[in-house]
Amino acid sequence: MEGLSIASRKALTQIKGLSEQKVEKLKAISTKQVNDTFQSATTIAHLRMSLVKISTGSKPLDDMLQGGIESGSMTELYGEFRTGKTQLMHTLAVTGQLPVEMGGGGGKVMYIDTEGTFRPERIMQIAERFRVDPQAALENIAYAKANNTEHQQELLVAAGALLAEEHFSLIIVDSATNLFRTEFEGRGELSARQMALGKFLRHLAKLASEFGCGVIVSNQVVANPEGGMFAGANAQKPIGGNIMAHASTTRLALRKGRGGNRIAKVACSPTLPENEAQYSISDGGIVDPEID
Repeated sequence: MEGLSIASRKALTQIKGLSEQKVEKLKAISTKQVNDTFQSATTIAHLRMSLVKISTGSKPLDDMLQGGIESGSMTELYGEFRTGKTQLMHTLAVTGQLPVEMGGGGGKVMYIDTEGTFRPERIMQIAERFRVDPQAALENIAYAKANNTEHQQELLVAAGALLAEEHFSLIIVDSATNLFRTEFEGRGELSARQMALGKFLRHLAKLASEFGCGVIVSNQVVANPEGGMFAGANAQKPIGGNIMAHASTTRLALRKGRGGNRIAKVACSPTLPENEAQYSISDGGIVDPEID
């Protein structure tokens, strides 16, 4: 068996009922299922045409994102407290269930909570806004509270099993960095933290790619010591450094605006131009901005 060591071959053939011929057949089937070789750019273009965009609940924000949160890739939200990160997550937990023709994902939603900020009552309020049965909206959310970074990693294994059984349009992680930030303290543990965080993010990206679901993660920010007195918008930077930056397909920077409005900016994206959009927060979740 090409690519396998002698020890690996013996281990496989020792499994009852699994001969070398069966292993080769399984390998051939898996190769057909997984696109692990070159494909034409035309094929990729057709695949991208089938991607789904999930509405954020705000038209200006959806317009900036050219339809909403993209399936099959990872979107990161970062910003200080009270910029609407968790409220946007709650809104997407409902819109992800809507039919595709209504700007939804047409599937169930997975919600991994590391900060203890998930509120079922908010889901019910937002569901009423979109004329979705509140109890049905709750039933269609698979929720898990991560207790530590090891548990957070293990939840992705359980997530893979759920994704193989049912259609999920979206995986939400609020937030991706919270537990890593608190468990790995000081410069001495920075390398270990980044390696563990990178493993978690790679697994998330793999789930998005294999199952075609969207992944959205929130991230915290810290003061940027390199910003100086005139840092302005650069006074804060997202946690996770290059590991987080490279793992995310699209990065959105959130900040407070005038009055009750918030502002989202495309910080990094392979397809979206750098742009900003305003939105607001209401009982029904993320909505269009308030007009002065």
